[in-house]
Amino acid sequence: MNTEYFIAHRFIKSQKGSRTYTTPIIRLSVIAIAMSLAVMLISVAVVTGFKQEIRNKVIGFGGHIQILNFDSNNSFENNPIDSELDFLDVIKSLPGIKTVQAYATKPAMIKTKTEIQGVVLKGVGSDFDTSFFSQNLSEGRMIKISNIEKSNEVLISGRLADLLGLKLNDKFIAFFIDERSGSNPINRRVFNIVGIYRTSLETFDEQFIIGDIKHIQTLNAWEDYEIGGFEILIDDYKNLNLLTEAVRDIAEYRFLEDGSRLKVLNIKDINPQIFDWLSLLDMNVWVILILMVCVAVINMISGLIILILDRTPSIGLLKAIGTKNKSLKRIFLYQAGYLIIQGMVWGNLIALALLILQDKNHIIKLNQTSYFIDYAPVNINFFFFLIVNITSLITIFLFMILPVIIVTRIEPVKTLRYS
Repeated sequence: MNTEYFIAHRFIKSQKGSRTYTTPIIRLSVIAIAMSLAVMLISVAVVTGFKQEIRNKVIGFGGHIQILNFDSNNSFENNPIDSELDFLDVIKSLPGIKTVQAYATKPAMIKTKTEIQGVVLKGVGSDFDTSFFSQNLSEGRMIKISNIEKSNEVLISGRLADLLGLKLNDKFIAFFIDERSGSNPINRRVFNIVGIYRTSLETFDEQFIIGDIKHIQTLNAWEDYEIGGFEILIDDYKNLNLLTEAVRDIAEYRFLEDGSRLKVLNIKDINPQIFDWLSLLDMNVWVILILMVCVAVINMISGLIILILDRTPSIGLLKAIGTKNKSLKRIFLYQAGYLIIQGMVWGNLIALALLILQDKNHIIKLNQTSYFIDYAPVNINFFFFLIVNITSLITIFLFMILPVIIVTRIEPVKTLRYS
């Protein structure tokens, strides 16, 4: 039998039934650990959930990686590229590449009887991955696009529908301006709303309508094989930089038959302000984690010191019968470990309960204008839970070595004389 563990167990058991001043202080130490760990877990879950939610929605509108004409600028007027590039199959065969899809964009103006709104028509083809918009579809259905006939079906956002007073199955007129055409610079198209999506990403919801790429090809006088660019979706965001470089090696460093070149951008290059802002959130998490660990350590050190002082007579007796300082340290480290684990169990339960509640009911709301989303999303990732728990346990337990040094300074003669 482990003698140190047995004595520590007896101390803990007797402490539970004790009514001395140490009991509430020890309980406060356990509560401090529980609350500190709960705050850490909730902070990590909220920040990672928020970053993941915003990132996925931005990617849903633009893909992970884009291949464009080198001369294309930051506007939504694209210079065309060939949709039948000879190296596309090589890109599609790269490990981690999920989808390569054609697209084009063109600014437009929607006018109804009472409202007018500037938008961007994003033209897509039959190869378009509809999973993102299907997940965020609130009314209607996805657009149907064939390789033969031009479709007038479009998706618009709930935000745009509210601004323009439109609803499902309504028709509207979109005006396109072609500055290259001197005789008739304004073209109009009639579209039919077959689906309404809501992503809560207001900046993008107010901007994009999704329709058939053939409209943009006609408006720009492009050939059937000409498109605005390619969007590439990948399996894992962690591989974004690696796959971006791989695609650049294949597509960017060569001249095409007409003498033009391509450029490759990833979603962080296209929306740097959003991703830089999301990166800043990591610093907030680290500050919270460090502060909460400090709170837990300070409270646990205080509790253990009080526990040691309360057991001074017992320590003196154990020393008098020959117990070594090394064994005494282990006794109180066992007690500290018990209290830390008790606090951590409660902290995990509290955090998990609150996170599930938020995930199901979206109780905590956010200012959509400032945060791009109207509620605080959470990411209940048990790997993150495990990392935070293990790191906290090791850190707090290591600091417990400091207060147990007091045990070595207790003299048996003095303690037994006044006990």
